[in-house]
Amino acid sequence: MAKKRVLITGAAGFLGSHLCDRFIKEGYHVIGMDNLITGNLKNIEHLFPLENFEFYNHDVSKFVHVAGDLDYILHFASPASPIDYLKIPIQTLKVGSLGTHNLLGLARAKKARMLIASTSEVYGDPLVHPQTEDYWGNVNPIGPRGVYDEAKRFQEAITMAYHTYHQVETRIVRIFNTYGPRMRLNDGRVLPAFIGQALRGEDLTSFGDGTQTRSFCYVSDLVEGIYRLLMSDYAYPVNIGNPVEITINDFAQEIIKLTGSNVKITFKPLPTDDPKQRKPDITKAKELLGWEPKVSREEGLKITYDYFKSLPKEDWDVLPKEFKKN
Repeated sequence: MAKKRVLITGAAGFLGSHLCDRFIKEGYHVIGMDNLITGNLKNIEHLFPLENFEFYNHDVSKFVHVAGDLDYILHFASPASPIDYLKIPIQTLKVGSLGTHNLLGLARAKKARMLIASTSEVYGDPLVHPQTEDYWGNVNPIGPRGVYDEAKRFQEAITMAYHTYHQVETRIVRIFNTYGPRMRLNDGRVLPAFIGQALRGEDLTSFGDGTQTRSFCYVSDLVEGIYRLLMSDYAYPVNIGNPVEITINDFAQEIIKLTGSNVKITFKPLPTDDPKQRKPDITKAKELLGWEPKVSREEGLKITYDYFKSLPKEDWDVLPKEFKKN
């Protein structure tokens, strides 16, 4: 019997690479696709010798062709951190709109089931706490974060349209803050930013007064939730994240303690439209998927810190090379 085949876009990114690992482990033939605008081949180079893995350097905003049968498509191609989508706003919008359209067309042609990676950012700076899937959000479409937020909101809308009008089997995961090995230290998100600063012996930068909250989910828990959602028969959005909430200031103290750094917390103004609270209501994931996170923040942070600490020191730098000014 032929192996089932899955296409994973954004395969060289943080989440995409972990999904490639999971589907290889489950016995699938995995086709990875990434244009490497923010992804890194180092994340998947261990898969290249495998017979069940193939990789295409391709921008899904352009026409996507995959020969042969396809059973599943997981669309994870998108810049996901502020430092990326503020630098490449047009590409961010295109991968969420044109890219999603192209892949939905492919799913329809191949009769494949497609899962899209949406985000808690569709809730914007929420007026409802914790965030449930039936909350429509509080998003500024023309603010600096709008290029990412609205790309994801459009992605959900066109996915549901293909499901409704073309009967394409679709799944929508709304991903909350996730962390683990293969994140970029310099991607602008709070966890790698704090650890990077601690490794360099710099004070940790907290924006606003540090009382805003986040909820951090370890990557293996997230991948398990995504896998269960893909295999379920539920077509509407499902929150996958860890509901254990912490303030940024308390989180900074955890990082200082974890790294043993002799640094302080400094404060800068809160960026425009930065969410004040972020916590998933995971009732739906528990009921529909039998899923909830297993890895404690203490355990996950230690694994993540050990990974970052093992990187070459040039990777501890504060900005990606391609974003530096000459």
